[in-house]
Amino acid sequence: MYASCLKDSINYAEHDAELVAFKVAALAFHRAGFGLLVFQLTLYSTVAKYVGPVMIARVGGVLSILLLTSYPYFTKLSGITLSLVVNFASMMKNVLSISIVTGLFILQNKAVDQRQRGAANGIAMTGMSFFKALGPAAGGAVFSWAQKRLDAPILPGNQVVFFMLNVIEAIGVLLTLKPFLVETLNT
Repeated sequence: MYASCLKDSINYAEHDAELVAFKVAALAFHRAGFGLLVFQLTLYSTVAKYVGPVMIARVGGVLSILLLTSYPYFTKLSGITLSLVVNFASMMKNVLSISIVTGLFILQNKAVDQRQRGAANGIAMTGMSFFKALGPAAGGAVFSWAQKRLDAPILPGNQVVFFMLNVIEAIGVLLTLKPFLVETLNT
């Protein structure tokens, strides 16, 4: 009887710990979302007027690379420091990603004539949807492969995942440079 009660109290303790972790994560997402809303409503248009959407996409990409590089080291933190760092990183990643996406949408709409915008936006959304569907399967395969290389001398474990994400982000930044990006002035 005592063992059964003890087992039940342990299960409740595990459940409470999971609930607390869920509430902390939800609070982090709420804060990040609020920070994103404030940034988009107040700062983005002002910054875009002065530097333009291309520069916003480039700077956002470079800062995203730096932020992604720091993710594997979050495991060395604990307590309130971990909570603060995760909240800040989540908010920064959201702000950077929405800045990049907004800048690229502006570029996309400037790249085609008015009569072709619907088709261009449709093609872009189709491609985005395709890769959003492909992403979880590919990500799961990469994470599974990374867990098999925990003792690798170069980029062990999940560090290789973040390295791959940084390479993809760097390619995106390179594609915003002049030889690859063609800007049209008349729309």
